[in-house]
Amino acid sequence: MVTPQNESTNAGHRGGLPRSSDEAFVMEAERRGQPVQSKNGGQPTNGRSSRIETKPFNISKRCVYEAFKRVKANRGGYGIDAESLSDFEKDLSNNLYKLWNRMSSGSYHPPPVMRVEIEKPDGGIRPLGIPTVTDRIAQMVVKLQIEPELERHFHPNSYGYRPNKSAHQALLMAQERCDKRGWVLDMDIKGFFEEINHDLLMRAVRKHVKETWQLMYIQRWLTAPVQYDTGRIEEKLKGTPQGGVISPLLANLFLHYAFDVWVEKNWIGIQFERYADDIVCHCVSEREAIELKALLNGRFNKCGLQLHPTKTKIAFCKGGRNKYHYETVSFDFLGYTFRPRWVKTRKGKQGLYFFAAVSQKSAKLIRKKINLLPWKYWRQKDIADIRKFCWSRLKGWMTYYGLFGKGIIRNVLFHFDKRLCRWAKGKYKQLKTLMQAARRINQARRMNPIWFPHWVVPRKMKNGWTGRAV
Repeated sequence: MVTPQNESTNAGHRGGLPRSSDEAFVMEAERRGQPVQSKNGGQPTNGRSSRIETKPFNISKRCVYEAFKRVKANRGGYGIDAESLSDFEKDLSNNLYKLWNRMSSGSYHPPPVMRVEIEKPDGGIRPLGIPTVTDRIAQMVVKLQIEPELERHFHPNSYGYRPNKSAHQALLMAQERCDKRGWVLDMDIKGFFEEINHDLLMRAVRKHVKETWQLMYIQRWLTAPVQYDTGRIEEKLKGTPQGGVISPLLANLFLHYAFDVWVEKNWIGIQFERYADDIVCHCVSEREAIELKALLNGRFNKCGLQLHPTKTKIAFCKGGRNKYHYETVSFDFLGYTFRPRWVKTRKGKQGLYFFAAVSQKSAKLIRKKINLLPWKYWRQKDIADIRKFCWSRLKGWMTYYGLFGKGIIRNVLFHFDKRLCRWAKGKYKQLKTLMQAARRINQARRMNPIWFPHWVVPRKMKNGWTGRAV
């Protein structure tokens, strides 16, 4: 914790209780609507000006400090300056003051964004843009100011990167609507974050954001260059970096006008769920789905976007009352696969239902991550150490992919048990075969079912299903 020299950590403020020392240095000498004047008898301290400072933009220091706390809670890596959050905190007071000073005066210019490429589950490459810690705080300052206003206008069927919205809500709504309408148009926008048109986006931003400094910094972030690991710098003429703090909010605003509002005006009775650029539309017939796809393809082209040719498809929700046969009867959405499955309900009835469960791509990725765990290193450790390391990860998989088909995600996580058997065989010399190791692990599972999240079997499954799906 950093505290200005010769200042009490219990210093109060006008009209309220004393603040903590962390917040005190950020709020030092601030008066709303008044110039900021330094202390210490007019002598410069730590490079800060001793004269009265009048700023063209009224940005609260409290907002800057709140932005820092949000960025710290979200964690994340470093940018091109290789400065981590812990490095930034070593001189937190001065770093936050300098950022506030530059933003308030209008002289803040974002540094280049570090380009990082990660592999997708389907084998493609996802380009990310990682801002510096300082730039992430600056973006958070603007986001905190404009997000409440934008949230008032966003569509209720938009679920991605929004407060009080989640992927589970989108999945539940998709499952409910698949039971009522027999056809689905599953859309994915190709390279969405990299293809956003700046002019169209800024037109939408100006409709809701009126503060000059907020508009100025949003424009600067959109045009901030990208720096590759080779040192090459590339200017940005379109797109917003996927990895920036404010990028998801701007992307939602763009699709709010490019898709949400437009399709509701031009297609009566439309039902859809959108999570960022993953969109599912529900139709009553195949003909309606084909016509809607053609209409939206033209709309996205006018907005500078393109539907992904292979990931965008029309599927029939076969199951229950929908007994006809069509070639495509499944689609993927948010890590789940919706397809016909033979399931047994709690009432004992077995039948074919259109049901969601963890997708094969997600299952493959989970198994890959399990294989990458340090199993050889753990031969020197006890199972309690493995439990401590893996609990939160296994719990996260069970929580997210257990919304539908909990039995299926447990089957996927059985791969963890198989690796645990190999670990036991390598650690304990008396276990000569994998079969003996499996007996030892199964015995531990019966005696301590709470050791790992997927070992716990609930008495009843949610959503009326037993989880026995084929």
